[in-house]
Amino acid sequence: MENSGTGGGVNDAKTATTITLNIKFSGRSIPVSVSPNSTVKDLKSLLQPLTNVLTRGQKLIFKGRVLADGMTLRESEITDGAKVMLMASQGLHQGGGPILKEAPTRPILRETAHANPKGNKRSDVFIDKGHLDRWKLTGVIALSECQLKAIPDEVWVCGPSARVLDLNNNFIQDVPVKIGCLSSMQKLLLSSNDILDESISWEGVVSLKSLTVLSLSQNYLTMLPSALGALTSLRQLHIASNKLTSLPIQIGLMTQLEVLKANNNRISTIPTQIGDCNSLIEVEFSSNLLSELPETFSNLQNLKALHLSNNGLKSLPGNLFKMCLQLSTLDLHGTEITMDLLRQFEGWENFDERRRDKHQKQLDFRVVGSTEFDEGADKN
Repeated sequence: MENSGTGGGVNDAKTATTITLNIKFSGRSIPVSVSPNSTVKDLKSLLQPLTNVLTRGQKLIFKGRVLADGMTLRESEITDGAKVMLMASQGLHQGGGPILKEAPTRPILRETAHANPKGNKRSDVFIDKGHLDRWKLTGVIALSECQLKAIPDEVWVCGPSARVLDLNNNFIQDVPVKIGCLSSMQKLLLSSNDILDESISWEGVVSLKSLTVLSLSQNYLTMLPSALGALTSLRQLHIASNKLTSLPIQIGLMTQLEVLKANNNRISTIPTQIGDCNSLIEVEFSSNLLSELPETFSNLQNLKALHLSNNGLKSLPGNLFKMCLQLSTLDLHGTEITMDLLRQFEGWENFDERRRDKHQKQLDFRVVGSTEFDEGADKN
């Protein structure tokens, strides 16, 4: 058989199963392998997890022209090795924002950390007998913003008399198992510290059976243990601004939970068991990596506020508006869900009426920040 010569190279290009493109974005080059038969919109979907920019917030430019979503890469004359520029629309992103060339590893700003040099951190603080007696009498141990690196030993002396332990805005890493000796603890506040997965004794924390508020926001946690489900009296869980990628399925055992704030993490899925948390009133999942919500969200019939901005969400549970009849606040800005899509959901009219009534009441009572009505999602 005769070789077809140089024509083979052209045929190879036309029949290639994948091509590699170099996407130029924010000072870096992102290599992407894709079929030449893929559409531009398919390419945008591939780029979303790599850049955190939503597909509708992406503008792809090749040789000075903006690529149309419905065109295939082959039709757009894009071949192997091509360089494509990505421009992002402001605000249309998931997670903590577009992934930039030199993105910070932990985009958390702590006033205390900046205001106090590292050398000023203290592993102890002088606690006189008067303070200790006051703690025992009131049950409130107030140690926020004390530049602490460790929980003072005097705290453990309070034992069952302690009801509130406020250690917010310190530099604490270790939460030892002896936290369990504070057996009457109702509020444990540990936000804005340096707590790691391996430095917190969950055994001690979950032994606090009277705990109603647990605040661990702005730390370095990447996971929550299944044992968390043992905190069945918990009413508020604050875990925002960590590095969490998921929630344990045992969250469904927290049937008394009313407030869940898990914004600014890296959560990509929510367990279906969240539908068993039937006391939930306010849920905050903004700035995560969610692409969908479980249908069981519709079981949360006491839900009044749902914050989901800056996620990759493309749709909502079908019965959300029909079943969650208390829902009056919904934030979907910076997602793929626009107002046109929202209006297609069953029960939308009743939800829209509820939130407008709420806004009018805020105006009547002159609530600060209530003058402008928020549609709850982007227009296009």
